[in-house]
Amino acid sequence: MTGLEQYDLVIIGAGPAGMAAAREAGEAGLNTLILDEQPRAGGQIYRNIGRPILRDRSILGNDYYVGESLLAGLTHSLVTHIVNATVWEVTADNTLYYSAEGVSRQVRFKKLLLATGAQERPVPFDGWTLPGVMTCGAAQILLKSSGLTPAEPLVIAGSGPLLLLIACQLIRTDARIEAIVDTTPACNYGQAFKEIGGAIKGWRYLLKGMRMLNEVRRSGVKYYKSATELRAEPGGDGNLASVSFRKGNILHQLDCKTLLVHQGVVPNTQLGRAIGLEHQWDEVQQCWKPTLSENGCSSHPDIFIAGDSAGIGGAMVAEIQGRLVARWIVHQLGGTERRDPGIDSLRKELIDQLAIRPFLDHLYRPLDMFLKPQGETIVCRCEEVSAAEIRGLVKQGCIGPNQTKAFCRSGMGPCQGRQCGATVTTLLADELGKSPVEVGYYNIRFPIKPVSLGELAGLNQTRSVKAQTDQTTARN
Repeated sequence: MTGLEQYDLVIIGAGPAGMAAAREAGEAGLNTLILDEQPRAGGQIYRNIGRPILRDRSILGNDYYVGESLLAGLTHSLVTHIVNATVWEVTADNTLYYSAEGVSRQVRFKKLLLATGAQERPVPFDGWTLPGVMTCGAAQILLKSSGLTPAEPLVIAGSGPLLLLIACQLIRTDARIEAIVDTTPACNYGQAFKEIGGAIKGWRYLLKGMRMLNEVRRSGVKYYKSATELRAEPGGDGNLASVSFRKGNILHQLDCKTLLVHQGVVPNTQLGRAIGLEHQWDEVQQCWKPTLSENGCSSHPDIFIAGDSAGIGGAMVAEIQGRLVARWIVHQLGGTERRDPGIDSLRKELIDQLAIRPFLDHLYRPLDMFLKPQGETIVCRCEEVSAAEIRGLVKQGCIGPNQTKAFCRSGMGPCQGRQCGATVTTLLADELGKSPVEVGYYNIRFPIKPVSLGELAGLNQTRSVKAQTDQTTARN
């Protein structure tokens, strides 16, 4: 391993947590490398923030342009930012492998920060794999990257704050929205009310939500609350033709070309799991999240996690966590006993920002039909494995997600279970009468992303990161 370039800190992900951490680290004198899969920094929330495609800033709203202030940290002389870079392996001896420009490279790190963000919760229901059904996050990518909106007429269905946000953004573009179908269960309001104290502390988020709801109402878009039995129906050409759902005793059916779905977001844990970091099941959010210290340190002493990949909190929380973790790493690498007073201040700010989370988590817990699908609903999209097939494996002796790979190849596709993992765990737990913790999760193996044999063979002949960075910068 001699001769490899070494960094004080390597950050994976250039979203709010990664950008904030890079700025803190650079200003503190740490030689920092930040790797990101996207062509520009920003992550999902601030996607394309360095070159906004929409001239009308009111469409995406003021919260989106907050990300502009974070870009400056990436230009620090001690911060090396590599775009279009895919990390495919991290080893226990602090070596990281990534691919960029069709070439794989390896670097060493003293500390590693995973700021890989969140992913939208997979929402298996009848018809969710039809052409024309896409997630609200995908619609945001269209809007932020290309200034495009989905084919009309469109229906937005699901639960969570992003549902209202994307609705408002599309309304501002004059997109034709046929209806918003809110699947938030009515019983959730009672559970959420128990956490009203935290909600009041986070009154700014409540006010923001009320403003978005009023904007939807003023637009005249039909809004159906507490809907159930969501189903996407195909037309004669096999594409999405309509969506049906039940509201009370009435079964509704609406024609549409696009159905945007959303059931909240969950931490992106694939890389942490592949490394072997400890994770825990969050019963309220119904997802896995990493086990971390108050400073964001994982079960590996040199690997930290910040932002939504550490637990869902949103952009402001991610930025604070990025700054907090970077300062703690600076403190560790400095080897001094003197405590950075800014760390305590950031922790207090973090607690204030997270006060509303218990309320939101209880309110937007998805319907069981999305968490525990039935029948022929496809669960593993890569291998086209249905819920009934997963459930049926229990009778054949299957006791966990890793066994399902051998039985039916679920989790064996290109995404390595990123889409179906949580659902497979929940289905098996349901059939076995056990908890998700007892059932467990897929073993994720490296390489975590596709890498060619040519890249593997050429690892020892690759150029230095500095040379590659210069070339990437010149092309951009």
